[in-house]
Amino acid sequence: MKSLSVTAMFLSLTLSLSAAETTPLQVGDAVPEVVVKTIEGADVSLRDVMAGGPAVIIFYRGGWCPYCVRHLSALAEIETELLTAGFKLVALSPDRPAKLREKPAVVKLNYTLLSDSLANATRAFGLVFQVPDELVAKYKNEYKIDLEGDSGQTHHLLPHPAVFIVDAGGVIRFVHFEPDYRVRLAPEKILAAARTVMPNL
Repeated sequence: MKSLSVTAMFLSLTLSLSAAETTPLQVGDAVPEVVVKTIEGADVSLRDVMAGGPAVIIFYRGGWCPYCVRHLSALAEIETELLTAGFKLVALSPDRPAKLREKPAVVKLNYTLLSDSLANATRAFGLVFQVPDELVAKYKNEYKIDLEGDSGQTHHLLPHPAVFIVDAGGVIRFVHFEPDYRVRLAPEKILAAARTVMPNL
């Protein structure tokens, strides 16, 4: 893998692809009923995963993305506070279950990692964009990033990174969506947003 600076140069080609047409779910919307896969490969309803309490839902592009891994790892700073308050940490990516199990830097955290390889949740949350074929080939040939191999699919769909905070009733209470994948929400800001959902946090 190239250094982060070089990786950033080529990954910037995907910056804001289809962002103008992206319309993520908003505060007040209900979490959609979608089926994703657990890290073991079993089908599961996203609503069932979150049942019984509030949740922080994070969409990321895949374990191959250094910005995504770094962001997820940074959330260890607030993990204990969120879990103690009853929040579930749910992270979804296009990676197929087998690829999720290969990411120890992420798996070591107390996330519920879910595979959205069919892009069911990514579509339903309004975050989807399609990587052009020529860029898919460039990823694979020059940078050894195999989007099809990682997802097990040929749709070439990725999510724009996003954070949703959902209350115990399954209603979205906070949304952070940024088409520039390099801009991620700092852990302390996620914690502050969670406190607006559960003031006693």
